[in-house]
Amino acid sequence: MTSDRMSRTRPVIAAAVSATGLGLLGALVTQLGAWYYQLHKPSWQPPDWLFGPAWTLIFACAALAGVIFWRAERDRRARMRIIAAFTINALLNVVWSVLFFRLERPDWSLDEVGFLWLSIVALIVLLSRASGKAAALLVPYLAWVTFASVLNWKIVQLNAPFFSGG
Repeated sequence: MTSDRMSRTRPVIAAAVSATGLGLLGALVTQLGAWYYQLHKPSWQPPDWLFGPAWTLIFACAALAGVIFWRAERDRRARMRIIAAFTINALLNVVWSVLFFRLERPDWSLDEVGFLWLSIVALIVLLSRASGKAAALLVPYLAWVTFASVLNWKIVQLNAPFFSGG
């Protein structure tokens, strides 16, 4: 493989592996057990089967946004900032799932989701400096997390109070 082709392929592979890894990690920490099914949920909550495809599309768009940014931005420091921003966002994404599903604390996940939402806004701002197209690819992610935040709030409202240990 030529050096030019490798330099064009490497960010695609890195983005695909990162997005797939994050999706798998999210799936591993998301357990829809008896506790989850006993929660009172609003009538407008999407069916459980929709969440997997929605997250797959969101992560694919995020990976593509990262690749577009990487190809448009030549400044090494800007590239490192975007990697750091995506890493922080990924950690916040996983922490939300851990809080909600593993620790069974929708109230804590509701507090945390604000940080996740802000991390998406930060990503959009950072990406827009090099590519409006890359930034636009994260708008569905922001919309989904906004919707999920409202859903999280409603679940807390319908089921509070929560206590550690279930």
